[in-house]
Amino acid sequence: MDVFVTILEMIGIVSFAASGALTAMKKHMDLFGVIVLGLVPSIGGGIVRDLILGNTPPLAFSNPAYTIVAVTTSIIIFIPWVRHHLMHKERLFEYSLFFMDSLGLGVFTVMGIWNALEFLPESGSFLLVFVGVMTGVGGGMIRDVLAGDMPYILVKHIYACASIVGAVCCVLLRKIIPLYLAMLIGCILVLTVRLLAAHYHWNLPKADDIE
Repeated sequence: MDVFVTILEMIGIVSFAASGALTAMKKHMDLFGVIVLGLVPSIGGGIVRDLILGNTPPLAFSNPAYTIVAVTTSIIIFIPWVRHHLMHKERLFEYSLFFMDSLGLGVFTVMGIWNALEFLPESGSFLLVFVGVMTGVGGGMIRDVLAGDMPYILVKHIYACASIVGAVCCVLLRKIIPLYLAMLIGCILVLTVRLLAAHYHWNLPKADDIE
């Protein structure tokens, strides 16, 4: 289980770091900006999670591996050859950004649930779902604000709803199947909902849709 959790966590960190770095390059930021925007979504959700759970100082500050992996990923994305390859292929760039952001959302949603169970084994379902969703969307919200964008959670492709669906699924399934399987299914469900929402242009009703 420990190996599974570590691998899943690293996948989430790399995914969110890549999404942040890509967002920074889209905004024509310099290397420092790319690193900051890569780092923020990778550790931001975890910090929000730990503050909600009362687990201080947050794990991001006690384990430098998270920061090292996020910064390294951001620098790799910024390498001229990689940057040139992505920036000059708009479709590849947008797909990479969307996929990495969606994968990070799924991973961090279920990792939030796992961390809550580790810290508070008797956590109720509502707390688990809430912490999972906040872990998933928290870092991305901070990234979008720093980038000067409206946070995805408020406007884009069933973003928070996908996290909620995955979190609820994970919390319910953990009662009947091993937790690692419930986490894997929850993560895949978040990613699937995001991909379907993008493909079929699913969105919740918006204020400007009302005449």
